[in-house]
Order: sequence, then C-alpha cells, then structure tokens
Amino acid sequence: MGKFIVLEGIEGVGKTTNMDFIARYLKRLAIDYIRTREPGGTPLAEKMRDIVLHAGDEERLNSDAELLLMFAARAQHLAQVINPALQAGKWVVCDRFSDASYAYQGGGRHIESTRIALLENWVQGMLRPDAVIILDLPVELAFARTKTRKNQDRIEQESADFFNRVRTVYLARAKENPIRYHVVNAEQPLQAVQNEIKTILDALRVTRHAT
Repeated sequence: MGKFIVLEGIEGVGKTTNMDFIARYLKRLAIDYIRTREPGGTPLAEKMRDIVLHAGDEERLNSDAELLLMFAARAQHLAQVINPALQAGKWVVCDRFSDASYAYQGGGRHIESTRIALLENWVQGMLRPDAVIILDLPVELAFARTKTRKNQDRIEQESADFFNRVRTVYLARAKENPIRYHVVNAEQPLQAVQNEIKTILDALRVTRHAT
C-alpha cells in the first residue's frame, strides 16, 4: 500500500502553494504519487463539486444535501482514483478529504458529527489518511489573503463566524489525534511552513521503509 496524505485548512491558508511544494518534493525523491482534490477528483465527482460550490441560482442547497453530495463524490473518488493508487503502492496527495466534512458541514453547518461518522464509515470503511496536514491561520488573516479573489464560490462567501467554527473543528480533531494530525502555523514565512511539511513527509518515508 502507498501513503495517503491530506492537506486541510480554511480558505486562504496556502493549500495550493503547499500542494505544489509536496508534489515537487515527492518527484525529487522519485516517489510515485498522484495529486487529487475533494470534492472532485473524477469527472463525475467534479460535477458534484460544481453543485456544492455553485448551487443557489435556482434554489438554496440544503445542508444535508450538501453533506450527502460530498460523500457521494468521495465514494466515486475512492473507487476510481484513491484506492487503486494506494493499492498500486503510490502515494496519494489530496487537497481535502473527510476532515473537511467534519469541519465545514459539521462545524460550519452545525450537522452532528455522529451523522458524519456514519457516512465516513460507510463510504471509507477502515481507510483513513496516514497524515493530515492542517495549515492553520486566524480567520481574519485568511480573509485578508482571499479578499481580492474574484468570483468567490458559495462557501468562500461564508461569514467569519462560519470559518471560525470550521477552524475550531480542525484544531479539535488534531488535538484528539496528534500522531496522525499535524498542525502547521501558516502565519510563518513560507520556507518555515514547507520545512515543517518536509519533516512530516520524511517521517512517512521512514515508516514506509520500516514496514
């Protein structure tokens, strides 16, 4: 089996920049990997992503429907992309996974975590990421980074209170499982952020060779 790495965090923490860094680093180490994202990752799952992020012109998307769409896209993503890659021994680097459902639909939308856990167990079985890297930034600083973005989607347009709830859930989940979760202060200079990420990746490499 390969390694499953997930990058998480609220909008504006630098996920795209650091996904690029991870991809370059793994390539330099000659580690076979794929890079993907959620919601999305397959043509069908990308259509579900579009509904989640851009619904609203005709009718408001219900919170439960949003959650179910996220897990429907995840089921397709797992079956078509993630599981085959892991079984082939590749590393999978994913922009968001099920922790985002706990944070955004759970914290942000107030959906009970027990309901999310039922879907997680049903869709994923025993599969969990080997490492979840949470890029953490106070909401006001994240907003300062994203205020110039044009054509923000329906989630990016949410309030500061919404994103504070999302951030709180991310940090709480990391506190519950400090072995698998890694909180990286995204307020640091980029080089310091990427040095921390490199340390996390190197530890996973050691685990891979030891097993």
